[in-house]
Amino acid sequence: MAELSRRKTGRWRTEMKLPLMDRDPQKQAPVAETEELVYADDAVIARAFRWSMLALMLLLAAGMGVWFSMRRKPEPPASKLTVLIAPTRPSETGAEPPRVIFKDITAEAGITFAHCNGAVGDKLLPESMGSGVAFLDYDGDGFPDLLFVNACHWPGNVLPAGQPQPMMGLYHNDGHGHFIEATAGSGLDVAFFGMGVAVGDYDNDGRPDVFISGVGGGRLFHNEGMGKFTEVTGRAGVGGATNDWSTACAWFDYDNDGRLDLFVGNYVQWSKEIDLEVGYKLVGIGRAYGQPFNFEGTFPHLYHNEGGGRFKEVTSEAGLQVRNPATQRPMAKTLGVVPVDLDGDGWMDLIVANDTVQNWVFHNERNGAFKEIGALTGIAYDSNGTARGAMGIDVARYREDGALGVAIGNFANEMTALYVSDQNPLRFVDEAIAEGVGPASRLYLKFGLFFFDYDLDGRLDLLTANGHLEEDIGKIQVSQTYAQPAQLFWNRGLKNGATFCVASRDHCGPDLFRPIVGRGAAYADIDGDGDLDVVLTQTGGPPLLLRNDQQSGHHWLRLKLLGKTCNRDAIGAWVTVRSEGRVLARQVMPTKSYLSQSELPVNIGLGSARRIEDLEIVWPGGQRQNVTNARLDALTVIEQEPVSK
Repeated sequence: MAELSRRKTGRWRTEMKLPLMDRDPQKQAPVAETEELVYADDAVIARAFRWSMLALMLLLAAGMGVWFSMRRKPEPPASKLTVLIAPTRPSETGAEPPRVIFKDITAEAGITFAHCNGAVGDKLLPESMGSGVAFLDYDGDGFPDLLFVNACHWPGNVLPAGQPQPMMGLYHNDGHGHFIEATAGSGLDVAFFGMGVAVGDYDNDGRPDVFISGVGGGRLFHNEGMGKFTEVTGRAGVGGATNDWSTACAWFDYDNDGRLDLFVGNYVQWSKEIDLEVGYKLVGIGRAYGQPFNFEGTFPHLYHNEGGGRFKEVTSEAGLQVRNPATQRPMAKTLGVVPVDLDGDGWMDLIVANDTVQNWVFHNERNGAFKEIGALTGIAYDSNGTARGAMGIDVARYREDGALGVAIGNFANEMTALYVSDQNPLRFVDEAIAEGVGPASRLYLKFGLFFFDYDLDGRLDLLTANGHLEEDIGKIQVSQTYAQPAQLFWNRGLKNGATFCVASRDHCGPDLFRPIVGRGAAYADIDGDGDLDVVLTQTGGPPLLLRNDQQSGHHWLRLKLLGKTCNRDAIGAWVTVRSEGRVLARQVMPTKSYLSQSELPVNIGLGSARRIEDLEIVWPGGQRQNVTNARLDALTVIEQEPVSK
């Protein structure tokens, strides 16, 4: 039985001769019976074991199934069709930029000016910054003339053989887009290291005067008429300090007394000795142009127009001297400025673009002082709270929803900023990416920048002039070049989706996008055909004058405002046109871009509209005036009405 038990169970049972310990010993069966019971028990155990093994295997299988099911990604939910409200694709004529050719007419138009930056290898920082340009009607004949600001050779440097010190370039427009040089004998034929320009009739005599900023302080030139200017810097009291490096400058009437005041921004505390001591170097290049954070900041100047051709500096009492809170040292490193009434209270505010330190917004407190609120408005920094290398700046209502846009050109590998106001006019959000400007602009080093309607469709487009600081930048950054093409962003007018898209050579021809070492930029209608032409300057080279040859057939308004109780130029006024369901708003503000001035008259494209329902002017100070005699496709001169008592 033992052998049978062994064969049956396949196992040795050593307990075969032992009694069943779970039984009552007094009722225990005899040995034979015990063996049979053991055999029976063995069989039961075997069956139980087999079932146990089967159960165990089933449990293991179930466990493995659970484990795999937990590791497996959940099945996606069943497809569900949802009706989405997506941006409507515009028609073919609105989906892509129109074909508008900008033709280089620099030589054809008679422009022979070339900028001198004084560079001979010392790599002094001002050499890299270039100079601005202004469109102005200096002789009052109704045609925009050109003034190119120039730098010069540094004292002690040997001039090129037979060449005098370079001077500014004044060019008279003959009315057909051709220019005749008029520098000699104009009073502007002076040599100094000039930077920026501001044009404004500060004595309300009907003739535009000129302030030029630069290394060693600024200079003011009074327009005497007949193409003659007289320097009045000392008498007027606006020169600044001899160690100033003044840059962005602007005429505006901050106290609404009818006289233009003058803001003059300064860049950094600089001298040749400081620059050489900084000794900035780049691997692969050697000595290089120092970065602004290697130099201390500065204060700007604000000059109040006292009348009689005299000014009083009021910078401190006006609250414009901002200090670094940690060091209490001057903070400004200004390259751009634009005056604008941000909140519509009738008083001009200031937005200041600073290089590598926060931008400022000076809110006019209507008591002769300003309050700096840049961080509160959202304009001070980028969306990550970082200051950028800000250069040129412009402000416009580029959409038809009443929002105000502040565009600022920034350094290479930093996107152009596009701060847009929301329902609170003093609160802005950088919408550069969403509006189609940011990613496309990131690579370039942006200087000149402005809004303008180049195809007269009623929507403001955006242009930037670009160029690097270092001639050999490509040796250390393969993505960078010294000369860079301009960028033009066409306004598509979409209510959903990006407002801007990039215009290319296919749309505008090659001349606009010719690589230059771009700096200043301005616009004007130089030939009286209603569209806006463009001039770009470069450091150490000739400018680029580009004629707009658009053939859209679009209609337009051209308005020249004459102030009576406000400043004669009406600088700061807003013009609002309602035409066939559209609302178009433009500011009278020549100060924009980088160190430059655009023309004073306001050009408003109307697209295919043939009539306007309403034209309203809000003059500086808040006076409103409705105009009913504006002419289509022609210039209309509008005088400010007397204020009713």
